[in-house]
Amino acid sequence: MLRRLYADQPASFAFTPANLAWAEAQITKYPEGRQASAIIPLLWRAQEQEGWLTRPAIEHVAGMLGMAYIRALEVATFYFMFQLQPVGSVAHIQVCGTTSCMICGAEDLVAVCKEKIAPKAHQLSADGKFSWEEVECLGACANAPMAQIGKDYYEDLTAARMAEVIDEMAAGGVPVPGPQNGRYGSEPLSGLTSLKDFESGRKQYNYSAQAAVDIGDSIKRIDGTEVPLIVSWKGQFGDAKPAKAKAAVKPAAPAVTDAAQTKPATLKAPRKGRADDLKLIKGVGPKLETMLHGIGFYHFDQVAAWTAGDVAWVDENLEGFKGRATRDNWVEQAKVLATGGETDFSRRAKKGGIY
Repeated sequence: MLRRLYADQPASFAFTPANLAWAEAQITKYPEGRQASAIIPLLWRAQEQEGWLTRPAIEHVAGMLGMAYIRALEVATFYFMFQLQPVGSVAHIQVCGTTSCMICGAEDLVAVCKEKIAPKAHQLSADGKFSWEEVECLGACANAPMAQIGKDYYEDLTAARMAEVIDEMAAGGVPVPGPQNGRYGSEPLSGLTSLKDFESGRKQYNYSAQAAVDIGDSIKRIDGTEVPLIVSWKGQFGDAKPAKAKAAVKPAAPAVTDAAQTKPATLKAPRKGRADDLKLIKGVGPKLETMLHGIGFYHFDQVAAWTAGDVAWVDENLEGFKGRATRDNWVEQAKVLATGGETDFSRRAKKGGIY
């Protein structure tokens, strides 16, 4: 199936501060040169924050990982878990349509979605609150038919109950996830035939449903403030640390305030009509290179000469990429490249492993 990016895209994307901290912690799981391995969790986090995966979000994540945009786009368009078009502001409903659910009434659930939300999958409801799609097996076959709504499973559904769930969510409520027919888990409908003592000590809901009730985020957008989700990788596994780059540059200087900004010297055109390949600087992709050219930066020695105030000015004027020069320490990288040296990143880039 051909998957295309949505025609109407927002102008920019940025992680919330808490989500950014989470994303940067994920990147530390991987050794230098292997940051691209974090592409799926970071794209997923962006989608969880916005509801769907926008082009600016894909490019933003690619920039964080030093990847060519096309590589990130390949991942985003390959996996169907990534929504490439807007979804309902309240909930996106995924109805399982595979064998067990199909023979137990999934088509009736789809009919409800068509009636109450939109006639076709991936269309927004008239009020923009809901969207739906039919998906492949979600692995809750013993509780068919079922649907995933937000982060949780709603199982043992009927057409009538599906309609009630949608109405309750539209009114601002969040129905308790899990079996919707009175079952505790996936035991026989007639009741337990073994382990009957289990009933006396169990909680009100099965573990998954209880956790959903306790956390309360079934259809909430993730912004990084969720206590169970904002666990940093750093320092969690004893002395284990990511491998260091062979030609690591010095740590970036602390960010300066706006008042200390100074505009660096620029050029109207590259010297002798030939610009340096600024993409050899980690964090500078094709789009950023074009942006830097537009400002008047074409050569490594220009970047290498930036003062702390210059960096602050550049960071503030990189529309959609603010803070990138400081975060990836362009100045120290450029100093190495301007003298004919190489960084680990530039070596890989020249071999075609980046762009």
